[in-house]
Amino acid sequence: MTTIHPNDPTLQSFIPVRPGSHFPIQNLPYGVFSTGADPLPRVGVAIGDDILDLAAVAGLGLLPCVPPGVFHASSLNQFIALGRDTWQATRQWISELLRKDNPALQSDPCVRDSVLVPMADATLHLPVDIPGYTDFYSSREHATNCGTMFRDPANALLPNWLEMPIAYNGRASSVVVSGTPVQRPNGQLKLPDVPRPVFGPCRKLDFELETAFIVGQPSALGNSIAVDDAERHIFGMVLLNDWSARDIQQWEYMPLGPFNSKTFASSISPWIVTMEALEPFRVQSPTQEPMPLPYLGKAGKDSYDIMLEVNLRPAAATHATTICRTSSRFMYWSMRQQLAHHTVSGCNVRVGDLMGSGTISGRSADSLGCLLELTRNGNNPLTLSTGEQRRFLEDGDTVSMTGWCQADGYRIGFGDVSATVLPAQPSRAS
Repeated sequence: MTTIHPNDPTLQSFIPVRPGSHFPIQNLPYGVFSTGADPLPRVGVAIGDDILDLAAVAGLGLLPCVPPGVFHASSLNQFIALGRDTWQATRQWISELLRKDNPALQSDPCVRDSVLVPMADATLHLPVDIPGYTDFYSSREHATNCGTMFRDPANALLPNWLEMPIAYNGRASSVVVSGTPVQRPNGQLKLPDVPRPVFGPCRKLDFELETAFIVGQPSALGNSIAVDDAERHIFGMVLLNDWSARDIQQWEYMPLGPFNSKTFASSISPWIVTMEALEPFRVQSPTQEPMPLPYLGKAGKDSYDIMLEVNLRPAAATHATTICRTSSRFMYWSMRQQLAHHTVSGCNVRVGDLMGSGTISGRSADSLGCLLELTRNGNNPLTLSTGEQRRFLEDGDTVSMTGWCQADGYRIGFGDVSATVLPAQPSRAS
């Protein structure tokens, strides 16, 4: 049987893949799952509406490129740490096993049933242990919109924004997988008509539409990652909803940036799409002016044309309203520039570190990646298809984000990242 590259658009799997599925054989994203029959988490890949159980496949001796036991794990960290050559070899092996013309898995019904799990029967877990989480601020459109609202519109971008990827260090411990409810945070709020802050539930809860990459190769403390080497340190990408408490943020962010307004939850999608699967969807990055300093390199074909959507469904509604459509192709600062800047001071990165893009907004009114922009900080309410209006999120609202790259006849998708807003805990303040 002739070897075919996993990205080949002519490849077909013996597993049926419905039109429009995010998970054709050209994708093969990694995740961690369990089932009621086998509650121990293990590693799998998504294919159509099924999960290929890699622990079971390896147990049959059909993945010789990976040491025994690597896929019997509650995270992908051990596999990711094996390095880029192993990532590529494993994806090639899996692609070959799933080919329509390969009998290895499909000829024996018992073998087939032992390695395939319907996705509907599985519980999806956080795919990686995340040692650290950093969130960037890399959409020029988003930064400009925010600067226009809160500063001089003629000088919306601060002088440093066009010189380096701006970021803050987030809280890795509160990163959760899609489907985990998010509780409205309590905190200090500074109301305009009172001299001192009050304590209570956030009144301006918001989502942020983002992507994020997973660090696949570590760096040593004191060393930096050169911009031209950065891509070999990136394993893959997920969708990210970086929840934000805008009123808490407005009071606390000066002078050191956001803290409690961001730390209460960040949601990611359960499937990690590899950079190899995304390779055909590279596009030219936006022109950067002024030219970045040499350690950040020159903008090239560093962006990915990932179509992104946000849907909002109120508690009593039977269907959601699409409130944002945009693309990641317009991101001003690329992932390799983000990683080079993150490490230029000697900061080390670890396998599993999560690096968020920052809110992704486009140039049109329906391509804004958060309610802060969509409603102009609550001044222009958004009308949903149900007739309800939203300035910011209400308890019971479900936010769902999805993303995919479209090819001729198939798409490489991320699935979705979704969560429902729960009420704040009762205040314990005396």
